[in-house]
Amino acid sequence: SVQILTYLDGVVKVEETELKPRVGFLYPVLTHNISIFINGTRERDSGQYMCTVNVVDDVTSTGKNVGIINLTVLVPPATPSCRLRGDPAVGANITLSCASEKGKPPPLYQWQRTTPTPQVFFPPAQDRAKGTLKLTNLSLDMSGLYVCMAENQAGLAECSVVLEV
Repeated sequence: SVQILTYLDGVVKVEETELKPRVGFLYPVLTHNISIFINGTRERDSGQYMCTVNVVDDVTSTGKNVGIINLTVLVPPATPSCRLRGDPAVGANITLSCASEKGKPPPLYQWQRTTPTPQVFFPPAQDRAKGTLKLTNLSLDMSGLYVCMAENQAGLAECSVVLEV
C-alpha cells in the first residue's frame, strides 16, 4: 500500500505519488468528515483505498479505525472501427464487424441499418459482445448505411459502413 495523504497535528501532507497534483481533503477544517477528492481520474486510479484514523492515547479505537473503499474508474468506449468482410454480391454472405480499442467495462455493440429504411437486428445474426453482424443471402434491398454503436455505463461511440450489394 502507498500513502497518498496524511493529516497530523493540523498539518496536511500530500505524499509524492502520481496522485499528488490531483488529490486533497474535501474540507479545509478536518473534523468528523475526512473525505478526499481525486481530480482528473484515470483508469489506473482504480483500486482499494483505505482510511486510517488514529486518536492519540485512545486504546479502545485500535482495530476499529479503518475504512476501506474500492474505486473502479469507468472508461467510455473509444470510437470503434467498422469493417465489412466478404464479397457483397447478390446471394452471398458477409459479416460486418465493429470493435472499440478502449472501454471499461467492455462495451456491448448494437448494429442497425439507418437508411434507406431503419432496421434493427437480433441474435443469432447479431453478436452484441463480439460486435459482429452476419448478413446471409444478400439481396439488393439490403444495401444501405449500417451503424454500430459501442456502449457501456460510461458512454457510447459509433462508426458506420456503407453496404452496396
